[in-house]
Amino acid sequence: MSPFTLNSDPKSSTTPSRPWLTIIGIGEDGRAGLSAAALAALDGAELVIGGARHLELAAPLAVRALVWPSPFAEGYPMILARRGQPTCVLATGDPFHYGVGAELARRIPADEIVSFPHASAFSLAAARMGWSLPECECVSLHGRALERIIPHLQPGARLLALSWDGSTPGKLADLMMRRGLGASAITVLEAMGGPRERIRHATASDFGLAEIDPLNTVAIEVVAAGDARIVPLAPGLPDSWFENDGQLTKAEMRALTLAALSPKAGELLWDIGAGAGSVGIEWCLRHPRNCCIGIEEREERAERARRNAAELGAMALDIRLGRAPEALGGLPAPDAVFIGGGASEPGVFDAAWAALKSGGRLVINAITLETETLLGTLHARYGGAMRRLALSRLERVGSMHGWRGAMPVTQWVVIKP
Repeated sequence: MSPFTLNSDPKSSTTPSRPWLTIIGIGEDGRAGLSAAALAALDGAELVIGGARHLELAAPLAVRALVWPSPFAEGYPMILARRGQPTCVLATGDPFHYGVGAELARRIPADEIVSFPHASAFSLAAARMGWSLPECECVSLHGRALERIIPHLQPGARLLALSWDGSTPGKLADLMMRRGLGASAITVLEAMGGPRERIRHATASDFGLAEIDPLNTVAIEVVAAGDARIVPLAPGLPDSWFENDGQLTKAEMRALTLAALSPKAGELLWDIGAGAGSVGIEWCLRHPRNCCIGIEEREERAERARRNAAELGAMALDIRLGRAPEALGGLPAPDAVFIGGGASEPGVFDAAWAALKSGGRLVINAITLETETLLGTLHARYGGAMRRLALSRLERVGSMHGWRGAMPVTQWVVIKP
């Protein structure tokens, strides 16, 4: 069958909205774990699509079966092309918990879908551990960067992580060792719910588990040493946590800048003149759905910002190499904009202001007289609030101590009507 898309918005189709697509979550117990209704839908379909493992678990199949293609995205138009014909998709566990169900539901109206979820790996793992699932942090590392777990590594936390493969548990143990979390308990739960199920325990500092099944979930109880590198919940991370060449918004100023940007869940920030990436990183750390596009014209700084983001688990920071305003063209509209460098460059403010969503916040920090003069002009035209921020830190002066002042910062904050 040749894959093709019916139209740019499948949900606008005039196809009758009767259910034709069945999504079945299947576990390691195969057909034995499916309800009678799920089995009837499976056997009544004209085509069953799933991974090779799913199709094997569902055997014997009396209808045509098709292994999900690679790359994965090519499977969606194949399914859309069958609109109105009984079709079944097999998925692991709960298809709507880090599964294919949500992606299909973005393309197909919910009233055309019938779903039979199985217990998710998170549910099975919580049951095996005797943990309350709502009190656990659930993270998927399947096809995602390992470092995204870092913000969740909080003292006393219980984490459940979906692995990418058999190497994930060992890599997690190494990461935790580097961050002073070696005493943390790690449980590897393999092939849960089927005849191959196995549960093994270790600590991060003494992780010797081998031959781990690729289908595994990791349960972690975080134990933090006194010097553990824990990402705090408040903004203003220590300056020493950011690799930098001096182009860094300092901790206190960063905290005040984040407060002015006022991040909300799921919002996009543009960080123009990203430098070490500190503001964008802290924006992303405020909520798991927050993301940031950072613009940086110097390649070495862009690479440094990416390393800082990985070190702190802010994987939603997307650093773009380029110079504003040219680099801003074609980017998704931001909910907030921070201009930490280059505000006086022609066209930078105008491009950012034009792209900013209504109700969005724009913040500019100025340390030069020229940029401060520009802020006065912008304030007169657009309103907003201006403040002068002066910071002094106690430093050693010979055998004694004294206050050393940083350059004052003029900050302009404005909300777009």
